[in-house]
Amino acid sequence: MRRGRRARDLGIMIGDREPGEHDAITDVPGVRVGHCTILRDPDIRTGVTAIVPDGIGPHAPLPAGLFTGNGYGKLIGATQVAELGQIEAPIVLTSTLSAFRAADALVSWMLARPDCADVRSFNPVVGECNDGYLSDIRARPVGEAQVLAAIDDAAPGPVAEGCVGAGTGTGALGFKAGIGTSSRVLDLAGEPVTLGVLVQANFGGTLRVLGTTIPPGRFGPGEAAVQDAGSCMIVVTTDAPLDARQLTRLARRAVFGLGRVGASYSHGSGDYGIAFSVRPGGTPPPDAALSPLFEAALDAVEEAVLNSLFNATTTTGVDGHVLHAIPIPDLIEFLRRSRPTTAR
Repeated sequence: MRRGRRARDLGIMIGDREPGEHDAITDVPGVRVGHCTILRDPDIRTGVTAIVPDGIGPHAPLPAGLFTGNGYGKLIGATQVAELGQIEAPIVLTSTLSAFRAADALVSWMLARPDCADVRSFNPVVGECNDGYLSDIRARPVGEAQVLAAIDDAAPGPVAEGCVGAGTGTGALGFKAGIGTSSRVLDLAGEPVTLGVLVQANFGGTLRVLGTTIPPGRFGPGEAAVQDAGSCMIVVTTDAPLDARQLTRLARRAVFGLGRVGASYSHGSGDYGIAFSVRPGGTPPPDAALSPLFEAALDAVEEAVLNSLFNATTTTGVDGHVLHAIPIPDLIEFLRRSRPTTAR
């Protein structure tokens, strides 16, 4: 994992709250992330990313909420999350046509657990983005082995970003993107809490950085047109003891956060937010106290998307298609001229 190419390393500071130790979703206690990246020349650029809360399982569900910004997607397990307000497995992200195999792999994960010998119903949650511009999506190279490898790879600490796991073949806002993450630490009703975000960025629009629009074509030819029918999966977690209704409100703010970076929310974009708490059974804070958490979610999503872009590399894939990484020196120079006090 390359360091020094994240938004904060480049002097791009979003909001006035500090991140956690790793500025990642894994700053929330007990949350781990794993990737399985699949690269096969010349036409496979895909993978799997798993968000794994410690102890998660059918007998140890966590409260969760779901918000659909635009429902052009295949979010497996969505209706039960919305109905019951909980998740009972790792959240897996992958490629659109591989989502169904990933769901089956999660069932295999559950069946192999000794504590699940009596389980007869199970709700795997799998999100997806269409990486078919860079990867032969019809080949469906993601199988049980790759999904279980991502879950087994899940670890605390720094999270690999950019062209890795489920972000290997994705692009956003006209540039190569992928996986991005960020976190915030804040006071909520007198208690310190952490909020973390992970995005699988693959959506259209015109990039904005700190409110400054980057004109299309400013850094040379891009592939914005093919990316306008993409998607974005956003996973938010916190150690605040929120209930399912409050987590749905939090997931809604996460999807709103895409607007800050210029998302177009087009007809063909599946934009989803899933939020869960690692503190089941706690006393939820009053709704009137949630505004700082909402603001933290907006900030963290904005930063996570930028991290997904800044850590990506130019990628050539199926049929010779290319998505270019954003040229960071040119971007910083543009921001210096536009906002001389915000980037170095």
